[in-house]
Amino acid sequence: MSKTVIKTSDISKIYQMGSETIRALKSVSIEIMQGEYVAFMGPSGSGKSTLMNMIGCLDTPSGGQYILNGQDVSDMTENELAEIRNKEIGFVFQTFNLLPRATSLENVALPLIYAGYSKAEREEKAMAALAGVGLDTRAHHKPNELSGGQRQRVAIARALVNDPSIILADEPTGNLDTKTSYDIMDLFAQLHEKGNTIIMVTHEDDIAQYSHRIVRLRDGLIEKDEVNHNPTKVNILKAQMANQEEH
Repeated sequence: MSKTVIKTSDISKIYQMGSETIRALKSVSIEIMQGEYVAFMGPSGSGKSTLMNMIGCLDTPSGGQYILNGQDVSDMTENELAEIRNKEIGFVFQTFNLLPRATSLENVALPLIYAGYSKAEREEKAMAALAGVGLDTRAHHKPNELSGGQRQRVAIARALVNDPSIILADEPTGNLDTKTSYDIMDLFAQLHEKGNTIIMVTHEDDIAQYSHRIVRLRDGLIEKDEVNHNPTKVNILKAQMANQEEH
């Protein structure tokens, strides 16, 4: 039986912008099980990115409770949150967030420095993570020597290198062309098949359709939370196209 990885109970987030009070999240309760593939959707200002930040321990709620893997992280200090982030969560961002002067290998190994691995262990684990996303041949290239899709693969390898319990992807295809976007979604599908828990924020419906559950937010509340019974499977399409070319 799969266990609950994420459980929020009535979490809210209020920001003060000068004299204005912004209620980014009003009262959100959600449960995500191990091995789920979930997309958060919603218009700009719906609260999807705020919710992602809460789940990623980049921010703490103003009210309510957040349990991550059995630990209450609602009231943790900055240092405690940083430790949880490094251990439990792999982040993939729209802008890749790679260090421009570091090689792919060095970028992927970065989280392992904070985790206290030796240099040899870091290189071995980083190389394995790059191989997992099909980029071991680009280990010694810097970001400016890679395509957008390759950069995002490096970012995904970095997210995976610590064996996190959750992968959080914030608009992971936002800076990519259509074909490369589908290649990256294909990679996420493979990661999910291996048992990874994936949570993705996207405003693009065709990208959300790859997930197995779609949570739609509006005005800081969950508007709809539904199972996607027919998720898009790019790898099947690719296999069919390859077969047609062979015959």
